[in-house]
Amino acid sequence: MTGPPDFAAVEAELATRGFTRMVFELDRIETLLDLLGSPQRAYPSIHLTGTNGKTSTARMIDSLLRAFGLHTGRYTSPHLETVRERISLAGEPVDEQRFVDTYREVVPLARLVDERSAEPLTYFDLTTALAFATFADAPVDVAVVEVGLGGAEDSTNVLQAGVAVLTPIGLDHTEWLGDRVEDIALHKAGIIHKGATVISAEQQEEAARPILERCAEVGATIAREGAEFGVLSRAVAVGGQVLTLQGLGGRYEEIFVPLHGAHQAQNAAVALAAVEAFLGAGTRRQLDVETVREGFATVTSPGRLERVRAAPTVLLDGAHNPQGMAATVTALQEEFAFSKLVAVLGVLGDKDVTRLLELLEPVIDQLVVTRNSSPRAMATQELATLAAEVFGPDRVAVAEQMPDAIEVAVALAEEDVPGELAGVGVLVTGSVVTVADARRLLKR
Repeated sequence: MTGPPDFAAVEAELATRGFTRMVFELDRIETLLDLLGSPQRAYPSIHLTGTNGKTSTARMIDSLLRAFGLHTGRYTSPHLETVRERISLAGEPVDEQRFVDTYREVVPLARLVDERSAEPLTYFDLTTALAFATFADAPVDVAVVEVGLGGAEDSTNVLQAGVAVLTPIGLDHTEWLGDRVEDIALHKAGIIHKGATVISAEQQEEAARPILERCAEVGATIAREGAEFGVLSRAVAVGGQVLTLQGLGGRYEEIFVPLHGAHQAQNAAVALAAVEAFLGAGTRRQLDVETVREGFATVTSPGRLERVRAAPTVLLDGAHNPQGMAATVTALQEEFAFSKLVAVLGVLGDKDVTRLLELLEPVIDQLVVTRNSSPRAMATQELATLAAEVFGPDRVAVAEQMPDAIEVAVALAEEDVPGELAGVGVLVTGSVVTVADARRLLKR
């Protein structure tokens, strides 16, 4: 069997499928998986959708399951540095050789499907098939799988998972999912299948209705944040927060989560309930609290208020829609005591950029606008014009390239600051792509 000789060649060949090409239709991925022997049926799955918090919640679920001794596979997107991040085994990205070997097994069948289809398999279709095949080959005890976009017609919705998780739903990707919250929730509720257990974060009423209707339609059981589970208390701690969580099976106290923000506490409550549901805990049985503590204590979530430098502190956060930015701003206000904070902002052109700027403005002293590496990125001058309307022109600087933007932001943060730089910070935000660009530079 022939194929690309190394990982770089595989990455390049994958990229020819169009990194941002969207085709929402399940026939192609179903055909490919049938040809592969339905690897997604080789293990049980926990399937996640929502507007914000999916990846962090997936990583928490993964960490908890591993603490309980299960061999896990995790599929999330997008990636920050390498496509291998999308497919993890036992909490770590698959190695290059395994990725290449799996690709060599899958791609001849993928090309066969391409020849028979009006549209070739997308980049996301193929990485989804690679993930499911990798998990079956490992083998894993359970797969934790995040949707790419939406739910009902997402490539991952071949799983028909026994546990479906819905993080908070709001307006995003309206060009594909509709411009009303209920339309978006209807798409996302499509991952709920017959007999599933549904774990739902607290939702606004427009989102809750379609979810409940879908549960009734397919005979799924739902547990809702605020009713069956939730965050009872949270306190800021060094490097994160300490929580008391109400789970499906009881009360879990002194849970340290090394992530910042009330939104991460909410994600933790959702993750715990999902793991309880998967492991069969409930009103008659509680999970071992020490094991739960161990699982949460080792959670990481790169690019989510991630500290990558000190003096000045540099934080990376992938908030890219108003709901996510509001959570980030709240965390900055509650958990960081910056005397001066400069932001580097790069956004995609299809986002509610004015609202992102309005949310940032009260907590940012100065703003540096730039362009990230996505072909969908908003032009720097267009972003600068919108930023000047919100911040005023005197508070906005422009840098066309990310290295220059970071350099300018650090200089502005340090300007006129006598002595220690402990209270000075730089926040890089606006898009996961922006964070990935900055992370490559700052983590070298």
